[in-house]
Amino acid sequence: IYQLDSASATSLSRALDHKISHDKITRFLNSEELASPKLWAVVKPLVRERQDENGVLIIDDSISEKPYTDESEINAWHFSSAKKRCLKGIQIQSLLVNYGEVTLPIGYEIIKKNEIYVDKKSGKLKRKSEVTKNELCREMILTAIHNNVPFAYILGDSWFGAKETMELIHLKKKSFIFSVKSNRLVALSKDDYKNGIFKKISDLDLGELNSKIVYLKAMNFAVLLGQKVFKNKDGSSGTLYLVSNDIALNSESIFEIYKRRWKIEEYHQSIKQNTSLSKSPTKSERTQRSHIFCSIYAFVKLEQLKFKKKLNHYQLRTQLLIKAMQAAAQQLFLVQSS
Repeated sequence: IYQLDSASATSLSRALDHKISHDKITRFLNSEELASPKLWAVVKPLVRERQDENGVLIIDDSISEKPYTDESEINAWHFSSAKKRCLKGIQIQSLLVNYGEVTLPIGYEIIKKNEIYVDKKSGKLKRKSEVTKNELCREMILTAIHNNVPFAYILGDSWFGAKETMELIHLKKKSFIFSVKSNRLVALSKDDYKNGIFKKISDLDLGELNSKIVYLKAMNFAVLLGQKVFKNKDGSSGTLYLVSNDIALNSESIFEIYKRRWKIEEYHQSIKQNTSLSKSPTKSERTQRSHIFCSIYAFVKLEQLKFKKKLNHYQLRTQLLIKAMQAAAQQLFLVQSS
């Protein structure tokens, strides 16, 4: 945690005063497959301790940029919706459970682009995954249900609001709240749905309540559609549309619950800034996967410390850095006086 330079076996060995050799650390990173099942094994007791029926599952992905590392099945080019361009790196899809102030990763998958094809426009060789992110999403949700993780809602952005994903959640008698794009087609009644009368969401008048019960095209159960207009930092405005199969909600409550999706953005920031996700110089896929596991596991340890010390991740980081600077200053005085 909190590497100032690269998060290497050598730097960790130095930090531990060589009590554990860098070779031993390297062997550990290569010794076994550290993946999502191992994460659940260590997180399960914490989930059971904190669980409640008002929890939410949150699904999203993020890219750990590795522009100078050789391209491979896991270190490939991915489109970043945040930066609106393709980035070279490792894409990680995570499923988190949030219980109040506690947020715990209960599963993750590394996107593997193991199929090579010829791009029709450029004629260049490119990579793609044989499994879509929505297929992975459904597998992760089924695993959470199988593991008896209590939750009230599954939250995700429009990327994960696929028809098949919503239908699976509804079939499992669970509730979802997903954002949807403004050009999604909906019917305003069951009769309109049967007769194929659909409108774009952006063309609807949702009235004073800013919500309406509708039928998404190709989905035969009703959902609540909510609308919220918001201001951007640059002064411009935008509109967020949400849908939920819990039609007992209203416009205010659906957005209040969806705000909890921000917890996964905090998770992405913390594993990048506090647990050295992108600072590993590892070259092989096995050690890259192992480093990602260790980074996510370090996030779990920070969540534990957060409640023990009543400090957030960044406050914990500041405390550690101050202690490190004090130790460095003390060592400098000793060198100068010797």
